[in-house]
Amino acid sequence: MDSSERYCYNPTLHWNPEVEEYFNKAYGADHFSRISKALTRPSCYSCLRVNILKTTSDAVIEKLLAMQHGTDGQGIDNDLIHKCPIPGLEYVVFVRGSGPHVIEYAHESGQPLKEVIVSRKCAESVLRGAQVFVPGVLACSAHVEKGDHVAVSVATEQQEPDGKWGTGITRGIILQGSETDPQYLQRKGLYIGQGTTMMSRAGIFRVLQGVAISMCNRVFDLPSLNNVLEGEIFLQNLPSIIAAHALDPQKGERILDMCSAPGGKTTAIAMLMRDEGVVVAADRSHNKVIDVQNLAAEMGLKSIVTYKLDALKSVAKDFVSDMSEDTTSLKSCSIIDEKCIGNISHGKSLGNGDGNGQIPINTSNCRKVKQRTKNGPGKNHLIGGRVEKSEGFAPNSFDRVLLDAPCSALGLRPRLFAGEETLKSLRSHKQYQKKMFDQAVQLVRPGGVIVYSTCTINPGENEALVRYALDTYKFLSLAPQHPRVGGPGLLGRCELSDGYTEEWLRPGEEELVQRFDPSVSDTIGFFIAKFSVGCKET
Repeated sequence: MDSSERYCYNPTLHWNPEVEEYFNKAYGADHFSRISKALTRPSCYSCLRVNILKTTSDAVIEKLLAMQHGTDGQGIDNDLIHKCPIPGLEYVVFVRGSGPHVIEYAHESGQPLKEVIVSRKCAESVLRGAQVFVPGVLACSAHVEKGDHVAVSVATEQQEPDGKWGTGITRGIILQGSETDPQYLQRKGLYIGQGTTMMSRAGIFRVLQGVAISMCNRVFDLPSLNNVLEGEIFLQNLPSIIAAHALDPQKGERILDMCSAPGGKTTAIAMLMRDEGVVVAADRSHNKVIDVQNLAAEMGLKSIVTYKLDALKSVAKDFVSDMSEDTTSLKSCSIIDEKCIGNISHGKSLGNGDGNGQIPINTSNCRKVKQRTKNGPGKNHLIGGRVEKSEGFAPNSFDRVLLDAPCSALGLRPRLFAGEETLKSLRSHKQYQKKMFDQAVQLVRPGGVIVYSTCTINPGENEALVRYALDTYKFLSLAPQHPRVGGPGLLGRCELSDGYTEEWLRPGEEELVQRFDPSVSDTIGFFIAKFSVGCKET
């Protein structure tokens, strides 16, 4: 094998055959091939959302340039850092990278090339600018010492005889530099650069953490901006920023982010509201709620209130039963003050104390809240590393709802593995998202707004969800989005060989959604739909 063919970065994304057939019908074979290629590469820029409550885009650019000059004396050219030119997004800063680069993996005279194999997830992080950390190293050549130059390649998951997926590599195995090495053929075209070892081979497999390899020659050279200007900037994909902007949050409103972790869109919403109002951030994971709390504190935002709550249970059970006969009447409920403000929670106050956000609440839950207030919050409901649990919210209690739904994530890049996703799993995502959307519809008030977004290229989770929403809830209508950066949605329908059919958008609807195509624009694959909520009475 020609060494230039082996020691390069030219990955091929392998899909489940049924999934590939589906996407070929949705996009056309040539277009889907371009999408697959684009997904294997990172965006060639980093996107920073500036916390305009603390600083300005110009100040951030000056600090970044000064920091770069201070670290290596070279800095970044001014033309590589600039404000986003899209009207309304002046608080976004782009930092351009470069690539793909051709790397010369030169052998030393008479010596075989020293190599390190890293996991697929580690490689995807390295392609985005990270270093190689100890847990990501799977295998290494013999006699590797600190300071050696090594070639870094990737082991991707392969399907095993039992149907499961794995690398088949025993961590710590010695590479011989021959075809007997693990995944020797599969790693052709999966070399992501060269680095300098920060510890010996023995050290890499003895310690539990730390940088194993400092990458010095990368296929894609992107700036690493983690832990830089904390509280002033947040590293975030452009479509995610646009999703929060499309929600168009206003000062004083009450907004719900149903699946809020890690908090990027939550904090963007609070920032756009100038931190005036209430942003309720919910997530089913305790640790992820902590992450949202920490990010809000880091950015100095006070309007964000966090809860542990499964999005499928966002509407309080008491209201579901009370409203079984009339989905618009709340006559069976009494009114309490802003301490509850629509949340059947464990003693957490949401309101700003003005009493204007009074929400109907079930009498029994009101008594529970008063009892907890009398007795104190209890050890599981204290702030500072503690997570408040919620039993759901009152219907019609939010002005706007963002549902950035859990999805197949097939738009994230760089991506080196996609074989595990099947048609069955894609369809299960869609059913899950429908149920979450049903909850969102109940929670937003008439006259309010719902924004639905995903980070997948799967039309079944995007256009098909919009079709479901419009056909099921006649009081919903698609609303224009600002800014409009993505392309139009997919029209028509799809029918597969197994008889499965899927309805997408109808003429006139395609320009009201935003579909971000990684083969067209240098972004992740992403989808945004914005709905206006009309009168719910029938």
